[in-house]
Formats: sequence, C-alpha cells, structure tokens
Amino acid sequence: MILHQLIDLETLRIIWWALLGVLLIGFAVTDGFDLGVGTLLPFVAKTDVERRIAINTIGPVWEGNQVWFILGGGAIFAAWPPLYAVSFSGFYLAMFVVLAALILRPVAFKYRSKRDSATWRRNWDYALFIGGFVPALIFGVAVGNVLQGVPFYLTEDLLIPVYEGSFFGLLNPFALLVGLVSVAMLIMHGGAWLCLKTEGVVAQRAKTYGTIGALALIVLYALAGLWLSLGINAFSFAAPAVTDGPSNPLLSHVVHEGSWLAAYSVRPWIILAPILGFAGALVALFAMRSGKEGLTFIASKLSIVGVISSVGLTMFPFILPSSTHPDASLTVWDSSSSHLTLFVMLVSAVIFVPIIIAYTSWVYKVLWGKVTEKDVTENNEVVY
Repeated sequence: MILHQLIDLETLRIIWWALLGVLLIGFAVTDGFDLGVGTLLPFVAKTDVERRIAINTIGPVWEGNQVWFILGGGAIFAAWPPLYAVSFSGFYLAMFVVLAALILRPVAFKYRSKRDSATWRRNWDYALFIGGFVPALIFGVAVGNVLQGVPFYLTEDLLIPVYEGSFFGLLNPFALLVGLVSVAMLIMHGGAWLCLKTEGVVAQRAKTYGTIGALALIVLYALAGLWLSLGINAFSFAAPAVTDGPSNPLLSHVVHEGSWLAAYSVRPWIILAPILGFAGALVALFAMRSGKEGLTFIASKLSIVGVISSVGLTMFPFILPSSTHPDASLTVWDSSSSHLTLFVMLVSAVIFVPIIIAYTSWVYKVLWGKVTEKDVTENNEVVY
C-alpha cells in the first residue's frame, strides 16, 4: 500500500497526538456537563419534581455523549499501544472505580422512576451524584499523576510495562488538587448547562453553584499552575529526539529535572491555552451572574478547551513520563503504532468523526429548549 507514504510518520504521530486531545476535550465538553449535573443534583434540586427536571436535561443525551470517552479509549488502544498498556495496568484500580461509578448512571436513570417511593428515588439520586462526582475527581487525579510522572518501567526484552506504585499512592496532594480543578470545572459546566436548559428555582440554584464552580476553577487552576511550575520537576530529552524512529521508548535518554515552564520559552504561543482557560471561566462567571445563558455555556466550553489543552501542550512531546525510570517515559515520538496503522486509522477518523459530529448536532437540535415542570409532570413520554 503506497498511499500511506503520502504522510510521513512524524506528521502522523503529531496528528494522532492532536486527535487524542480532541477526543478527550470532546468528552469533557459533552459528557462533562452530564457529570456536572450529577454532581450538582443534591444541591440544585430539593424536591422530586425539581430533580426530575434536572435529570431530564441530560437523560436523553448522556449516553451519546459517552461516545467521545469510548473513542478516546479506542484511540489510545490503537494509536498508542504502550500508553494503553501502562495506563490501564498502573491505573487499574482507579479505572475500576471510575467504571463502577459510571455504571451507576445508566442503572439510576432507568430505575429511579420505577417505584413511586421517595426513599427509592432519593437513593438512586445519590447514585447519580456518585456517578458524576467520582469520575470528575479521578480523571483530574490521573492528570495530576501524569504531570508528576508515574512509577513504572519497561522490560528490555518485550517492553512489558511494570507498575511500581499503588492506588493510594495516586492520591497525593498535587494530584488531589488537580482532581479538585476537574471537579470545579465540571461543576461550572454543569451549572452552565442547567442555566441553559431549566428555569425557575433550579436555574437560580444552578447559577449560584455554577458561579462558585467557576470562581473555584480560577483559584484552583492558578494554584495548580503555580505548584507545577515551582514544585514539580519536568521531563526532557538529554539529546535531540528522533521523531521518525522506531516505537521503542528505551532508545531515548530522558532526564527528570527543570521546570515545565521551559516549554513556554520554547513554544511561546502555547500560553494561549491557559489564558483561554482563565478567560473562559471568568467570562462564564460574569455571564452566569448576568443571565446570559448562551454565552455562559460557550465560555464554559472554551475554558475546558483551554484547561485541558494547557496540559497536553505543556507536556509535549511527553505523553506518560516515568518518575522512577525516566528513560522508559512514553513520548509522541517513540510510543505510537506503525506508519500504516496510523494512516488507516486516520482515514477512518476522517470518515466517521464528522458523521458522529453531524448526528450529535442533529440530536441536540431536536432536543433543544428548556425542560419545564409541565414537561415532567404531564408528559407521559418523559420517564426519568
């Protein structure tokens, strides 16, 4: 097959690094407000009708939003096999906790209205809260650990990853701070969504908690950035990297020293990412207080794009560094699939991702509008 030679391996690696970021951002922007609404549910909705209003804003779309999560996992598996192997083995218990929490969501959606019992429904509402809060926290904790480096090494013969840490070791102070950044970000996003999709007391409470989330995001994001720049050592190549060489991390020599801020002197333009993170949250905060629902939701999305992009752009070309064996660190240049595999996947992505985006856009257009008390009390088709 000669066609795949039209794009060189270095370019394909950069494209798939960018596509992985796009998929993760797509998940945070779409399913993120689902997780945010679940986290806010006990606070913005006090009665059963109010809870049903909040739940029905995400009930018809949450499952489709998780497509981005599945696509992200598939991209890691196919485009970055060593990353998949290390992360899913090292973060196994954390992944299990996330999946258990996410499994609670569909069960709660389907079963909460099966019995006309206040206790029954309240218990399932707590399940929705867990299904929103726990993944939001753990995803952030995972990012915090990636920035610090994960304790693993690769065997020299088969490059089998060996994780040397523990589940509780992941819950270190910096990682927990990044976890709180994630929670605050999704609370802001969930509040913005509820302001857009509800009215009355639910919308008013969502405005209050969403504003708190935006303010907390600004403060916590700044603290995490300060800690990262002053207290967390960066990773860098000791010699110029081979960008189109074989996918073998052990062929590179990596040092664990210096500051991640060095990336901003090498690539000054990446400062746009944290600026967007702060500016988006600030605009969302004031727009939410001013009742500008559409602007609030757009600004919240842009803030998420900025926050997540700042991590990837700061770390580039590192994807998953090793804190105990820096030479085993996974980078864009030495942990990808083959040239042909990346090209075939790119062709598939070019075909199917636009279809997914078009279908998702159509679904949101059909379901556009606010969810009212009348909708959940008089419409027999509403089951949540």
